[in-house]
Amino acid sequence: MRTTLTRAAALATAAVAALAPLSVTVPARAAEQPWTGAWAAAAQQPSPGGMPGSTNWSEAGFADHSVRQVVRVSTGGAKLRIRLSNRYGTAPLKVTGVTVGKAGDGAAVRPLTLRPVTFRHARGTVIPAGQEAVSDAVTLPTAALDKLSVTLYVRGKTGPATFHDIASATVYRARGDHRFDPRPRPFTETSSSWYYLTGVDVLGGAGSVVTFGDSVTDGTGSTQDADNRYPDQLAERLAGSGRRLGVLNAGLSGNRVLNDSACFGEKATARFQRDVLDRPGVRSVIVMAGINDITYPLMDSPCSRPNPAVTAEQIIEGHRALIRAARARGVKVIGGTIMPFKGNPWFYPEDNAQTLAMERTRDAVNRWIRSGGEYDAVVDFERVLADPADPDRLRPEYNTRDGQEGDWLHPNDAGLDAMAGAIDLATL
Repeated sequence: MRTTLTRAAALATAAVAALAPLSVTVPARAAEQPWTGAWAAAAQQPSPGGMPGSTNWSEAGFADHSVRQVVRVSTGGAKLRIRLSNRYGTAPLKVTGVTVGKAGDGAAVRPLTLRPVTFRHARGTVIPAGQEAVSDAVTLPTAALDKLSVTLYVRGKTGPATFHDIASATVYRARGDHRFDPRPRPFTETSSSWYYLTGVDVLGGAGSVVTFGDSVTDGTGSTQDADNRYPDQLAERLAGSGRRLGVLNAGLSGNRVLNDSACFGEKATARFQRDVLDRPGVRSVIVMAGINDITYPLMDSPCSRPNPAVTAEQIIEGHRALIRAARARGVKVIGGTIMPFKGNPWFYPEDNAQTLAMERTRDAVNRWIRSGGEYDAVVDFERVLADPADPDRLRPEYNTRDGQEGDWLHPNDAGLDAMAGAIDLATL
């Protein structure tokens, strides 16, 4: 778990804000618009959702709804802009209007901070199917680790909504137009997914690092609304060290390197350009991916198909494709080893020949990441998280939540903190 000292240092150092100019829908030359990504979420197609019992509005979409979403920026500036995506929409998305402000408790917004968000100087925007929109600059000074509240209002029916399934955060919905209403009372419905919102950029900064991967990067299993995902805790370390790097979370639960999924997004090699390289100010990326490629042959569902058995060499070739793409854009690329999963109730039937084969595949990929010399740097997540007495299993202290045993795959907050602590900040 984060120490009090670390968190206090991060919050204290983060009190310094940045500064800035202006922008518009499709970013122009970087020299004219030195934007830095401060928060991000990977977009995915509407689906039933991956967390049992969670409310998911993506398939039904919205009509005469205000959707309020609270996000924590990893770095700050004097101005900001937001990104909205209709990548998986089936029709143009008509956004009536958007506001942004500093978040209060729950769905509350600090009233004096509420600002309208415009798109090409208009209060609303229409985003064609398959496209995204980037707002004009909003003058709202922010510091690292500030929480922002973004409220979208859509008057008409949207149809199925582009979203990010597992947000590990509460999203609020109200009937009618409540963009400028700072009160939480109208927002009576909640979800644990983000809708349409895929980025917050700030003007200035030193650039950003993208964390790219699957559910562990996404934050599955972290405490709801606590910003304890490993990228969040990395952002706290950077803020505490005085470095103004942004940290962007491009994790996507269930995602694979080599195969698309109807529920878990396009394969890593297909979405890497959009979710990493197209973000503003990216200087480095941490890649941790492959566990779902290895384990999904044991699953047979619409979400996991196609689920062929894959070899270590196939996964390694997928990683090499990511390395080549990053290098071609001058982005430093850091490899993260794949963590243990022994004991997982879905993927690890004990003493099973298929399980032993999966372990050999994981070990081979990790050996290549550590010693292949193809990544610019390595962060050994496996060795940080593994039980010394049984290296194929998570440390028990990283597998408990509220006194209950976890799933031996998704680390708890303490394990996610250990992951963030394992990263050499000098490599970023």
